[in-house]
Amino acid sequence: MQLPASPYEERLTAPRSWWAICLLVGIALALVFLPFGTLPLLSALVGGTAVSAVVASSYGSIRIRVVGDSLIAGEAKIPVAALGDAEIMDLEEARAWRTYKADPRAFMLLRAYIPTGLRVQVTDPADPTPYLYLSTREPERLAAALEAARATAG
Repeated sequence: MQLPASPYEERLTAPRSWWAICLLVGIALALVFLPFGTLPLLSALVGGTAVSAVVASSYGSIRIRVVGDSLIAGEAKIPVAALGDAEIMDLEEARAWRTYKADPRAFMLLRAYIPTGLRVQVTDPADPTPYLYLSTREPERLAAALEAARATAG
């Protein structure tokens, strides 16, 4: 049995500047090991760059997908039947919902380097979560995919 193609998939990767910072971490660590010789210097350069790159990659490897009748955001899997309207937020509105308008009970998939977002109401009465806030570079496409999944599911 073959699964249907995903109407939406986005990987929230770390920005390019973070990779330059990973190199700078390796260089800084190499400078610390400079007095110990060439081999420790090179080991620190390679090791420091590799470790910081792994950290940046793991933080930036989160995905948002709409597959079948479910929204998968990071580790959360929510059926689209339990979701209400999706609100596409501009830069100012997204900042407001990330800060002073935020509800502590909400599910927030935040990435500081992504300024736009989507807020989706949770309509399941058994779920105490009022809404989902998802950082996304393409909020219009995600809202359309959720609407399409909701239409096909029910």
